[in-house]
Amino acid sequence: MPNTKNNTLVPILIIAGLFFIFGFVTWINGALIPFMKAINELTSAQSLLVASASYISFVVMAIPASYILNKTGYKKGMSLGLFVMGIGALVFIPAAEARTYWMFLTGIFIQGAGMTLLQTASNPYITIIGPIESAAKRIAIMGIANKVAGALGSIIFGALLLSGIDEIQEKLTSVTNSEKIELLNTMADSVVTPYITMAIVLFILGVLIRKAPLPNVEAEPIKESENGTSTKTNIFQFPHLWLGVLTLFLYVGVEVIAGDTIIAYGISLGIPATDAKFFTTFTLMAMVATYALGVVLIPKIISQTTALKLSALLGIVFSLCIVFTTGFTSVLFVAALGIANALVWPAVWPLTLKGLGKFTKTASALLIMAISGGAIIPPLYGKLVDANKAEYIAQGMSNAMATATASTEGYWILLPCYIIILYYAISGHKIGLKK
Repeated sequence: MPNTKNNTLVPILIIAGLFFIFGFVTWINGALIPFMKAINELTSAQSLLVASASYISFVVMAIPASYILNKTGYKKGMSLGLFVMGIGALVFIPAAEARTYWMFLTGIFIQGAGMTLLQTASNPYITIIGPIESAAKRIAIMGIANKVAGALGSIIFGALLLSGIDEIQEKLTSVTNSEKIELLNTMADSVVTPYITMAIVLFILGVLIRKAPLPNVEAEPIKESENGTSTKTNIFQFPHLWLGVLTLFLYVGVEVIAGDTIIAYGISLGIPATDAKFFTTFTLMAMVATYALGVVLIPKIISQTTALKLSALLGIVFSLCIVFTTGFTSVLFVAALGIANALVWPAVWPLTLKGLGKFTKTASALLIMAISGGAIIPPLYGKLVDANKAEYIAQGMSNAMATATASTEGYWILLPCYIIILYYAISGHKIGLKK
């Protein structure tokens, strides 16, 4: 199919709509984490399994998703992904009735499986639907749709799930056990209507995408000899690829920490939930603004490599600012991580896939699996917070002060992640490639 502006506009808008959908579903985790922590009486580490259940699906489902897409094609695969997400939303209804954490996690995992299918289809599709030279710009536009949706989802679900949570948690300390159970059950029921609505919308969209005017496209074969890769016989002969997978793994982890812990972090500092529920939106709007800059600046003014270096440096600076400041100022630096994170995804993909020739599809599946960083690194942050909090309480610190201090110090986990991203931007992406 000829890649002209006129015949790619509608497909690009449709794919942007899909990025909007899974951005909405992904970023409501910021509100779900403190909500699940409250209704299921969890530790910080346990509550962050919400992120784990969502992102671990990318490890489990990436290869099966590639197989499904080979059988169904992009359009039918996207439709199937929406149906699977709708089924995951419906699981929240019995989970709320039973107030059982593992059932909630099951619903989140199923939704993650649907999103894996959508991601595996939509990322290469938006890359090859137009000229490869402008792929980064299209990916940045998709990022804007994704994060705007995430901001809306965070606001809407924050209002629906976190409204009155401070008062309820205060009541829980002074009521009888039966009254406590009744209060928690009432809180749990607040997810029923939103998730029924979500399921209906996803099912309708699944039907509509089957009828959407999405042309079938395939990536052009790469001339391997141009980059000296013709002698390569397996995927393990590309060290820059594996470093790229590690880089993307760490990036997704820090991105999820920035977006999904900020509400709970604000609450731990004594900021009311009525105010803290907007904090994920701060992070996402910072990403949207930086995506917009990327669309304008890359590649005419700065290269993707330079953008990745600047992003990593900002991540290091902001991480240090988080742990060395206090209160709302510290929260703002967590939100500022959105600036550092925005252009990492668009930059890492082309740097990692460079020179891979016939191994490009396998490498793409590995990069999708790297999204599982969002399942591993946030719970490590939670464990660090829990361990430090227990130590501070043992030293005689009050519970509130111990929680705030431990939550702040947990962000030290970001620093080594950004250092490795910086290494990849400087030299890691060139290892093993012939000049």
